[in-house]
Amino acid sequence: MKTISEKKSLERIFFKNLRETSSIIDMKNVEINVKKYIQSVFKKDIQEKYIGIYWPLKNEVDLRSLSPQYSLALPRCLQNKKLSYCSWDEKKLTKDSQGILAPLSSNKLDFKQISMIFVPCLSIDKNLIRLGYGGGYFDKLREDKNWRSIPCIGLLTSNCVSKNYLTKADWDIPLSGFITEKDILV
Repeated sequence: MKTISEKKSLERIFFKNLRETSSIIDMKNVEINVKKYIQSVFKKDIQEKYIGIYWPLKNEVDLRSLSPQYSLALPRCLQNKKLSYCSWDEKKLTKDSQGILAPLSSNKLDFKQISMIFVPCLSIDKNLIRLGYGGGYFDKLREDKNWRSIPCIGLLTSNCVSKNYLTKADWDIPLSGFITEKDILV
């Protein structure tokens, strides 16, 4: 019998390969749907704060085009699986503890300054369980009820939405919804 870690590892391999088949057009359409969602939320007179995005890695939806229209924040991975969001003004970025470009930690934001967070997904299931790269940074951040109160929305192409339930560990925290090129389910 496989452990949770082994099952998740197999799911990661499967969905990484599947994501590589996603077209550039589908990825761009996910970005368009994100913009539609943001506009619909901010039309409801919700106080505009920072939008948490991520620095895109290979085959991830790129949301950097939201700047300069919106105030953006990028995550910075710290030691001990800690994650902080820092305001991004497009100035020089440095590599964080995982080697991902991020703003300086001196630009750190409080949860009250973030209106929503978008996270990349390898997959997501019907229970809104996200399959990521396995670092646990987003789940660790969202253990804090204040951070968990902020809508956290997964981004992926529809071919990577799992038809089956993904393997769930005790620390996995469901997302608030997800956006694909076909659907905005938030």
